[in-house]
Amino acid sequence: MSSHTPAKRSGRSVDTAKIGGGFKLLAALLGLMWLSEVIDSATNGSLDQYGIISREPRGLVGILTAPFLHLGFGHLISNTLPLVTLGAIIAISGATRLFQVTAIVTVLGGFGTWLISPPNTITIGASGLVFGYASYLIVRGLFNRRLGQVVIGILVIMVWGSALLTSLLPQDGISWQGHLCGAIAGLLAAWVLADDKRRVK
Repeated sequence: MSSHTPAKRSGRSVDTAKIGGGFKLLAALLGLMWLSEVIDSATNGSLDQYGIISREPRGLVGILTAPFLHLGFGHLISNTLPLVTLGAIIAISGATRLFQVTAIVTVLGGFGTWLISPPNTITIGASGLVFGYASYLIVRGLFNRRLGQVVIGILVIMVWGSALLTSLLPQDGISWQGHLCGAIAGLLAAWVLADDKRRVK
């Protein structure tokens, strides 16, 4: 009996550390977004130039920086709630998984945005990341064939589905291209990161 107790405790501590690491990374991402907006506001929007500038070589840098830049605190706040909610669900799987999903959505979604956005536009904001997180959570259970994850995906659709679909419609001042590319990148992330033994072939 005593030989099994340390193993169980060790397993629990590893899970706790894994979840804690995921939440710490999520907090760091959000903290960087808020710090960037504080600096941007204090410098009259000087950081916004580092967003994704469509089809301009210099705009490629924005693929990595755009998710951390916002057009004012209202814009940032509107992205924070869904980012925290969806990001926290992914963070339960650990910092590594959250980092992987974030990296795939940021790079692939950002490149797609750079490629298809109208000329001479600058795209900033974390909404592409929000769409990527959402689509990842919606489909990952299908690739992994895990009922619990499928249920989570259904809940995401029920809570965020209408808002996500509405945001894909063309609107002045809103990058539906960034939303669409982020969502596609999230689907790709779910496929790439699927459990090897459970991946649909």
